[in-house]
Amino acid sequence: MKVLLVNGSPHPDGCTNVALEECAKTLNKNGIETEILWLGTDGVRGCIACKKCRKLGKCVFQDAVNETAARADTFDGLIIGCPVYYSGPCAQITAFLDRLFYSAGGKLEKKPAAAVVSCRRGGATASFERLNKYFEINNMPVITSQYWNQIHGNAKEEALEDLEGLQTMRTLAENMAWILKCIEAGKAAGVKEPEYEARIATNFIR
Repeated sequence: MKVLLVNGSPHPDGCTNVALEECAKTLNKNGIETEILWLGTDGVRGCIACKKCRKLGKCVFQDAVNETAARADTFDGLIIGCPVYYSGPCAQITAFLDRLFYSAGGKLEKKPAAAVVSCRRGGATASFERLNKYFEINNMPVITSQYWNQIHGNAKEEALEDLEGLQTMRTLAENMAWILKCIEAGKAAGVKEPEYEARIATNFIR
């Protein structure tokens, strides 16, 4: 079993990475393989609503979105991490998720997922809620912790001093490992995955 952790921060080794590394260590302790994907600083194109992915089976922009979608079957769980900018998740991570979920949401269905955010002081819960909406609309079990998944600090050194935040990440990872093992045990016992009805879309403007 493997969990992909996505670092949407422009800083590869900052506060967000502290949180993700703490999750990864606990997952590894539980026998779960991990990979941290840093999105870098070149920028991620936002969705332009061209809908070409419906015909091509992938986004027209070739970057981390298509690369992640192409190997979605190689990971069993997903953790998304990013810093808080103006009381919301940074633009790069939302651009990545908008395009990933629109073009390849079906490849992510039923995979347990979680969001973690880092902030200096405020805006964490608003950002956390925003990120969770990607999972909640896509039939993905949302993994919780003992507190909202946030870590505080203005620099890596300060984040490392947030003992409650670090513990929250470890508890999150323990829960992720548990759910992944429960899913594996369920499959081995013959428990079938849910079968969904055909999607019904109701538009309120006639």
